[in-house]
Amino acid sequence: MRIMGLDYGSKTVGVAMSDPLGITAQAVETIWRKEENKLRKTCAHIEELIREYEVERIVLGLPKHMNNDIGERAKKALEFGEMLRRRTGLEVVMWDERLTTVEAERTLIENKVRRENRKQYIDKIAAVFILQGYLDSKR
Repeated sequence: MRIMGLDYGSKTVGVAMSDPLGITAQAVETIWRKEENKLRKTCAHIEELIREYEVERIVLGLPKHMNNDIGERAKKALEFGEMLRRRTGLEVVMWDERLTTVEAERTLIENKVRRENRKQYIDKIAAVFILQGYLDSKR
């Protein structure tokens, strides 16, 4: 059983995948789109990945504010999660993603990734942190 982790952003979706045993998360890719509300191709690509990896569940980052409030970005993530649930028929688990992007940025800096190159990695690394947090909570 594989689980997909997603970091949903205004123009990108970072994608991570668990190993078949559900122990570790690995970065897969970052899906880019030109406009925030143009999700048809993004959803179609996610559906392709679901078939390819035989995904049984999706973990989607929920970007809450530090005081636990649900802001505009979190509302958009909830809407995206509902869209994915309807389109795929899979369970979509919303996972608190506070500070995952900060963690991802720190990891890239520690690994000496140049500032201009970080943008291409940060979302899929954040997706790894989201998914790994979920996997660790299940053990």
